[in-house]
Amino acid sequence: MSVLDLFRLDGRTALVTGGNRGIGRSISEAFAEAGASVVVTSRDAGRAEQAADEITSQTGARCLGLPLDVRNQASVEDVIARTREELGGIHILVNNAGINIRQDILEVSDENWEAVLDTNLAGAMRCARAVAPHLKEQRWGRIINIGSILSTVAIAARIAYAASKHGILGLTRVMALDLAPHNVTVNALCPGVFKTEINRPILRDPEYLKEFLKKIPLGRMGDTPELKGAALFLASEASSYVTGSALYVDGGWTTH
Repeated sequence: MSVLDLFRLDGRTALVTGGNRGIGRSISEAFAEAGASVVVTSRDAGRAEQAADEITSQTGARCLGLPLDVRNQASVEDVIARTREELGGIHILVNNAGINIRQDILEVSDENWEAVLDTNLAGAMRCARAVAPHLKEQRWGRIINIGSILSTVAIAARIAYAASKHGILGLTRVMALDLAPHNVTVNALCPGVFKTEINRPILRDPEYLKEFLKKIPLGRMGDTPELKGAALFLASEASSYVTGSALYVDGGWTTH
């Protein structure tokens, strides 16, 4: 086997939550390009189906678009059941679905706090909890939790989002210990500031963007395809001895 073969995903099925756009879309494309069958999810069924069709057209891979609300356990279990039924199994889970409500400690309401934590942190737990028995049974699996630079650092007025992403690291580490005896690895992929819909407020404010870029040694925001290699590494045999870790793709932000 050549070193490049370690990165192939032939015969694997990947479930990417929030895979219809942004970071999730690039990860879905990467897995399809590497030979996996991919389930792309969104709360909007039409968007999920459209993204799956587009990825299939681009790569020739088998893709399925399904509606998913990670805040709802029944929705999570339905997607996993359909994935196994229609694609024959599940091997890789990417917990990417997330929201960000920009508020500080003086502004944040219980409702907004709970919405962010329930989606970003509890949603990842629900999906992993539902997938883990299948990964355990087959004695092979990869779970990738999408963290953030805010898993480590802080930015003002991100109280709920930062709490959720700090929590992702704890979740990742404990899950890694729980699932290591079953040959299932669990890692966090932690992006910096990327050109995604969630960061449109930054892109719309030139002065604010200028201040952000000062914190990035590479001097620019990331483009979502720049996450493909890191995600593929964590999903493939290339990372077989990596678990409980966090991989930062942030242009150097967290070196400060």
